[in-house]
Amino acid sequence: MRIHNYSRLRTFWQQFPDAEKPLRAWYRLVECADWKSPADAKAIFGSVDFIGNNRLVFNIGGNKYRLIVAVNYGFHVAYVCFLGTHKRYDQVDAASVWED
Repeated sequence: MRIHNYSRLRTFWQQFPDAEKPLRAWYRLVECADWKSPADAKAIFGSVDFIGNNRLVFNIGGNKYRLIVAVNYGFHVAYVCFLGTHKRYDQVDAASVWED
């Protein structure tokens, strides 16, 4: 999978250093993946949540952080839509959020 907005990951872990290792691990796993459906993501990340609109929610750093990606399975692309603390995640609409 190609992952768009890698810079968002890097910017986030500069603010929250404890997120760097789990975000890098997530990136490596997704970069090597070939998801054709949400079930393929579930096979790698058992705790991933599907929220519709081809969006997946990942728990990062022991559920301390949340990462929302929009996936285009046909083009094998994952777009980082949101990355934040669990508290901040509770304040957004996960199905439509798209932060730059």
